[in-house]
Amino acid sequence: MKNLESQISSSVGKLLRSYFGKGPRTIYVSVGNKFITIYLQHFLAPMEQVLLKQNSLVKVQETRDIMMEELMPELKVLLSTQLQMPVQQLYYDWDLEKESGIIFAELTENQNEEKLQVSLDYNAKEKVHEEIARFTKKAQKTPRNIVSYRLNERTIISKREDILVLIEKELIRTGFSEQLRLTKRRLEKNLLNREFIEDVLQQKIQDVFVDWDFEKNIGYIVFILEKEEIGGNV
Repeated sequence: MKNLESQISSSVGKLLRSYFGKGPRTIYVSVGNKFITIYLQHFLAPMEQVLLKQNSLVKVQETRDIMMEELMPELKVLLSTQLQMPVQQLYYDWDLEKESGIIFAELTENQNEEKLQVSLDYNAKEKVHEEIARFTKKAQKTPRNIVSYRLNERTIISKREDILVLIEKELIRTGFSEQLRLTKRRLEKNLLNREFIEDVLQQKIQDVFVDWDFEKNIGYIVFILEKEEIGGNV
């Protein structure tokens, strides 16, 4: 599995460099329990640095979305080939101030389990789900269902179903998906109680990423945790 993750890391790095002119300095790939996450660090092109200095955050986000849409088909083929299973939909998010980002996918149901790591459950799952339900309700409405998996000691991914309210559905229907996505990214990250999550996990949060499948009414959250623990076991 480590060899597979290393191969994916190298291939993704080369692909990003070919599109952005600069690739991430570090890439961490995790494969397990129906998900693959690709965590990127030190990923900011020179032109993006200039725009951020000019407080043009939205322009950088919009440009990245355009670039990601262009490279998505090639990236799906790359991952499908290396994982030896179809990758239907890719998701992504950025923290431009930290120069970090995530690309991830939910893998097909009929996967070959021998090719994937067994997911690690975690004792704080119920508490984490409570906080996810709380801030999602405040931003939109209580999810119909929440599941989450700990892919490794540093990566937790959560999936929320049936979270969109009527005004969001209408914005999507009338062509404002991009604006809605950018707004929801800021809103949800601001509403999340990071201190509570860190307390129940007994581990600091390094990054939080979010993305959605608007057609299926599904939202995802990825927690990237720091290596060192801040207390004993939960």
